[in-house]
Amino acid sequence: MRVIAVLITAARLFDGRGDSIVQDPLIHVEDGRIVSVTQQLTATANSSTILNLGDLTLLPGLIDIHQHLAFDASADPVTHLAEVDDATALRRMRAAALRALAGGVTTIRDLGDRNYVSLALRDRFRTGGEVGPEILAAGPPLTITGGHCWFLGGEADGEDGIREAVRTHASRGVDLIKIMVTGGNLTPSLGPHESQYTAAEIFAAVEAAHSANLKIAAHAHGGQGIFDAMTAGVDSIEHCTFFTADGVDADPAVIAELGRRHAVVSITAGAIPGAGPPHPAIAKRMTAIKANHEALYRAGARVVCGTDAGVGPTKPHDVLRYAVSDFLPSIGMSNAEALRANTSVAADVCGIGDRKGTIAPGRDADMIAVPGNPLDDISCLQRILAVFVGGSQISLGS
Repeated sequence: MRVIAVLITAARLFDGRGDSIVQDPLIHVEDGRIVSVTQQLTATANSSTILNLGDLTLLPGLIDIHQHLAFDASADPVTHLAEVDDATALRRMRAAALRALAGGVTTIRDLGDRNYVSLALRDRFRTGGEVGPEILAAGPPLTITGGHCWFLGGEADGEDGIREAVRTHASRGVDLIKIMVTGGNLTPSLGPHESQYTAAEIFAAVEAAHSANLKIAAHAHGGQGIFDAMTAGVDSIEHCTFFTADGVDADPAVIAELGRRHAVVSITAGAIPGAGPPHPAIAKRMTAIKANHEALYRAGARVVCGTDAGVGPTKPHDVLRYAVSDFLPSIGMSNAEALRANTSVAADVCGIGDRKGTIAPGRDADMIAVPGNPLDDISCLQRILAVFVGGSQISLGS
């Protein structure tokens, strides 16, 4: 149930846009939106209820631009999904979304479900049936017949087939389109380095998506797939690892061009401490992948984190806080840049920057609170002590 009017204060504030901390903020929330951001000394005795969080720092809620709520973060998420009906999948997805929320993720871009089940969960939260994270749902990802994640139901072949698939997705009410430009590690049919779609087919997908006023995200590991996705004008390139059959090989000219275009690169990062090693194919390439991500960031690409949460035991749905606090600074970002990457920058990437990603008047009152000062010690992001959705504080035990 939404808070009608409340004042929220804490010792510090990072607003998601700047490079500094604001001391003693006072945030006025009405009907789920931020009305003003001032300071505690402006509060009056007859003001609305004041919630004082004490010696904490308030930040915008985190935005994970690449999750899979339909996958259960087990050692075999594909089989586990295949074994259940959609009603059971929906219940599990709800639990995954609430776990993400308790971990500070107030907006999730779901980039691949089965039978559009994520849209039902999205609408449940969006219409106020239950407090939960904002979900931007892509529905079943587009893939060739028998291609990567074919079992999710998004098979589409050829330019005409792709255009028709995009129209079908749009008619179902998706928030964006996801296309599997290359193979991947969850499906044995094609390796991650191998292209599934031609440049012309990717362009057809982009044109159809944009004609429907939808953004399009491209799963792309191999160098040719990354180049084709970039050239076709996709709105984000997911993973962008430059896989080869045996290692990693990034063309410096492609990295430079991605930077020149300020292309959105959604790097896959984040692991729960102690949960075990990443997928073997990723583990053996991690050093080279990380170096290329740093090169992309320094070249000028807009680098954000998409965790791929759900695909394995190291990636439960609340893993983003570890990606932002551990991985992004390791590729050269300042603490402020790392925080902005998955707040204001991620909101802009998702097309919701007018509502999400910053603590500012007119924005949704989606916020988190952490101990300490994250600009001094970003690891404090790993301890989420309060979460607000539309100004309503949620129970972290949800």
